[in-house]
Amino acid sequence: MTRQIRPLASAILILTGCVRLLGQADDNATYPYVPFDHRAIHYDAAPGTDPVGLLEKKLQSGQAKLEFDPKFGYLPSVLKNLGINVDSQVLVFSKTSFQSPRISPATPRALYFNDTVSVGTVQRGDVLEFVSLDRNQAIQFYSLDVRKNDKPSFLRRTTECLNCHLSTGTLNIPGLLIASSYTSADGTPAFRGAQDITDHRTPIENRWGGWYVTGNAGQTLTRGNAISIDSRHPTVLDQRDSNLASLEKKFDTSHYLAGTSDVVALMTYEHQTRMTDLLVRLDWETRLAAADNKTAQFQDRFKFLVDEVAAYMLFADEAKIRYPITGISTFTRTFPERGPRDKKGRTVREFDLKTRMFRYPMSYFIYSEAFDNLPGVAKDALYRRLHDVLSGKEHGARYAKLSAEDRSAILEILRDTKRGLPPYYMAAAAGGGR
Repeated sequence: MTRQIRPLASAILILTGCVRLLGQADDNATYPYVPFDHRAIHYDAAPGTDPVGLLEKKLQSGQAKLEFDPKFGYLPSVLKNLGINVDSQVLVFSKTSFQSPRISPATPRALYFNDTVSVGTVQRGDVLEFVSLDRNQAIQFYSLDVRKNDKPSFLRRTTECLNCHLSTGTLNIPGLLIASSYTSADGTPAFRGAQDITDHRTPIENRWGGWYVTGNAGQTLTRGNAISIDSRHPTVLDQRDSNLASLEKKFDTSHYLAGTSDVVALMTYEHQTRMTDLLVRLDWETRLAAADNKTAQFQDRFKFLVDEVAAYMLFADEAKIRYPITGISTFTRTFPERGPRDKKGRTVREFDLKTRMFRYPMSYFIYSEAFDNLPGVAKDALYRRLHDVLSGKEHGARYAKLSAEDRSAILEILRDTKRGLPPYYMAAAAGGGR
């Protein structure tokens, strides 16, 4: 699925493309603005319980230290302290950041991520950029001065960042997005009309405009590595480099921690951007309804939100992979190593990449603090909805791609690996509605 967006003239801080989202009417109407200054949310009150906020507290107390590398500054130490692997590196060359003058196909911006934190860096940039998921307060935004300092400190950057990170593309809550754009030879978005917000529902051929992509997507021609070749026809791309094993001919890769912009890492990041936003949206709307004593009026809306989160977690609307996809970095191996694994050695982090993204189509975000800290009524309803599908009670057309074997395997994995699973998950019946 693709959502349409338009560029924003100016903004301060963003990791995945700075745009004003006028977007498809469906998302804008379906996910209207949420008052994040409401007493039930208090987004402006920084709890400091997100990973970057916690690291800042450790820095100030002396429990942690950032080392300064002569070539890469604080970046390697930051990644180590936040538990982010270098093989997650993805590179974007479109000028869609507040540091856009320094971004081009010759000097792409690098992003690194794990389940909860994303770090952005630009050659000769002034700051490192951070988005960090708090278990209760959605995405938090920070920067870190790149200059060597006796006491490096993360600066929270809420107001500026919401220019881009509070929009239709983030479901109108402080969130995440990835955009695919038509990009000219200098990195400027060539098409001043709509760009596409991408996630795992987006057809592969519509993804990654303005991004470098290493790996192989078979015969599928994507927008990755491609630039517009005629300003009069900006959607006409030079796609000869759709599949690249190396970026060395594109720019000097020695300025980066890795020489890759891995296709599998990018697909994973696409999945988790909307997954993050959906969980926050369910959390906040449930809290608002309870605080305003509107629980009764909220029931139809609540059911819709739970259904949408469950469907996304189960990859119900995932775009089909028509040709096997192969990554070029170690990400395809290291990501599943995070587990957890069941008694048979299975994990929902294991990739398929032949016809779909994951071998067992259940989002790894079921293990996240964002899931575990949902309001009790929301978590209970989401658990029940997931179980209805996995047990075979729900067998509607939306879940037709989910076979009885898939459902059974996912249930078995969750029984062995997910803490706090409701007792009814432990029943023997699975997949067939028994």
